[in-house]
Amino acid sequence: MNRRNYQKEMEGVIKRNQKEERIPTLLLHSCCAPCSSYVLEYLSEYFCITVYYYNPNIYPDEEYKKRVAEQQEFIRRFPMKHEVKFVEGPFEKERFYNISQGLEQEKEGGARCHACYRLRLEETAKLAKKMGFDYFTTTLSISPLKNAEKLNEIGEELAQEYDVSYLCSDFKKKNGYKRSVEISKEYDMYRQYYCGCVYSKRQRDEEIAKKV
Repeated sequence: MNRRNYQKEMEGVIKRNQKEERIPTLLLHSCCAPCSSYVLEYLSEYFCITVYYYNPNIYPDEEYKKRVAEQQEFIRRFPMKHEVKFVEGPFEKERFYNISQGLEQEKEGGARCHACYRLRLEETAKLAKKMGFDYFTTTLSISPLKNAEKLNEIGEELAQEYDVSYLCSDFKKKNGYKRSVEISKEYDMYRQYYCGCVYSKRQRDEEIAKKV
C-alpha cells in the first residue's frame, strides 16, 4: 500500500482554490510560535488565517503564558501577505490530565500523544464549524517527532464528524522544519526544549541527565 503524500494533497487544494480565484479561510491550530513560523510564512499567501492557540497540555503555567506571548508577538512582527488573526482557547489543564489517565508512562509519540492530538484538533474542528471557516488544520506535522499520518487520520475523522473541511499537511516536507528553525533564529524566538506536557518534560530531563 502506497503511503499518502500529504504535502502534494495540500498543494492540490491550494491550486484548485487559486484556479477559482478564492482566498479561503483557515483555522490553524498552533502548538507554539516556532512551529507556526514556516507554516504561516507558507500558508498566509493562500489563506486568510486565524491562529487558534489551544494547548491545555502545556506545563507549567508559566511556560504556557510564555508560549502564548511568543505566538502573539510573532504574528505581530512577521510580514504576511494576508492578515493573520489570533484566538486563544481556554487553558483547560484538567481535560489533558483526564485523557492522559493510564497513559502517563507512555513514551513520547505513543498513545498519550495521539489522545492529545485528538483533544486539540477536536476543539479546533468545533470552532472552525461554529465560526464558518472553510478549513482547519494544525502546525503539529512540522515536527520530525510528530506522526503526520496519525495527525491527518484524526483530522479527517473530525472533518467528517463536524462537517468542516480538514487541510491535510506534512509541513516538515520541503525543508519546512529547517525553515522554521531559521525563522526562529532570525526573530530570536523562545524555543522550548520539550514538547509541552509534564510527561514530555520529565522524559526530556531524564535524557539530558544521562548525557551529562
